[in-house]
Amino acid sequence: MSDRPEPSDNQIKAKKSAVKLFMLVLVMFAFGFAMVPLYSLVCSVTGLSSTSLAPGRVKESSLNLAVDKTRTITVGFDTTINTDLPWDVYPKVKTIDVHPGEIAEVMFVAKNNSNRRIEAQAVPGITPWQATEYFEKIECFCFTSQTLEAGESRDMLLKFVVDGGLPEQYKTITLSYTLMDKDRSKLRLIPDPDYMKTHEH
Repeated sequence: MSDRPEPSDNQIKAKKSAVKLFMLVLVMFAFGFAMVPLYSLVCSVTGLSSTSLAPGRVKESSLNLAVDKTRTITVGFDTTINTDLPWDVYPKVKTIDVHPGEIAEVMFVAKNNSNRRIEAQAVPGITPWQATEYFEKIECFCFTSQTLEAGESRDMLLKFVVDGGLPEQYKTITLSYTLMDKDRSKLRLIPDPDYMKTHEH
């Protein structure tokens, strides 16, 4: 007979939770990995451009703006670069305070750190998700793919407005971008060694 103690209920539950969390991470990674090609596939099949399908896009001329100066919304920005993309992409400001109905502009910087020409796509996401329908992009580098030559750096514009219909309980919105190489043959699960060398501290 073995004297090894039987695992407790708490240990069993903890192990199951760890497995579930690991599976969730894999699913989220796979979803993010597939977003760009799926987006392009829809454009190809329907004959529509990626610009016309861009979520949250509005024409400035169609806006009926009424600025509500009694409310202030803090909008934050962040970026995630997929491991296959040897770029730096970041906002020039981390947060900005806006009034509902007020048009605002934020510049992002993109730099291609590789020795090759790369076309990339930015996929936006809004947190909390309940604010998505109230965050309207007028101009955004995410509407089309961006191409940078080797070593090239570029400023990219985001022009947006937060709709006055945003429920008052939401005072903070975060706009996140995930950037991916559109050339699927270049995908890898680990960064380019040459890219890593240039980013060693």
